[in-house]
Amino acid sequence: MLERVDRRGEIVRAAFRQVAEVGFEGLRLRQIAEEVGIDHSTLHHHFPGKKEIVAGVAEYAIRQFGTTLPEATGPDESLREYLTHLRELLASSPEVFVVTAELSLRARRDPAVRRVMEHHEANWRRSLRELLVAGGERGVWSDRVDTDGAVELVIGAVKGVQLNPESAGVVFAQLDSLFAR
Repeated sequence: MLERVDRRGEIVRAAFRQVAEVGFEGLRLRQIAEEVGIDHSTLHHHFPGKKEIVAGVAEYAIRQFGTTLPEATGPDESLREYLTHLRELLASSPEVFVVTAELSLRARRDPAVRRVMEHHEANWRRSLRELLVAGGERGVWSDRVDTDGAVELVIGAVKGVQLNPESAGVVFAQLDSLFAR
């Protein structure tokens, strides 16, 4: 059973790499099987079809971001550390952002990917909202900060940086300054 779990992980990672290189349009099951070292028909013993592999890629990509916001001395420092973490992840693993951007677009047409992405975004919104509410209660943000709008601003900025990674430094610095008291 452990071998089956490991093989599924290998298949997902190979598909992830392929999506990062050529997008979903270039995703080929035969190439995935070849990279993993199995026959194309054996691939279907692990995943019924391409959609299930894509859903696995979505779950894998989301896990690369980590599950929680950093815990720091305060909400403002947590936000800074979170933005720094994203900037560092973008520098060290840009393929995570490439694949996540592809997934966001695919989620509009693929219910399995949409479920994974909606679950991820619901958790992302909840975590950011908790952080921003805590900062508001402590008075660390500017009085102009509207919590719900700020959550969407952070998410929108991160999604924008996925498409234009060179802007990450200036975008995240601007976010930090918008929240500053």
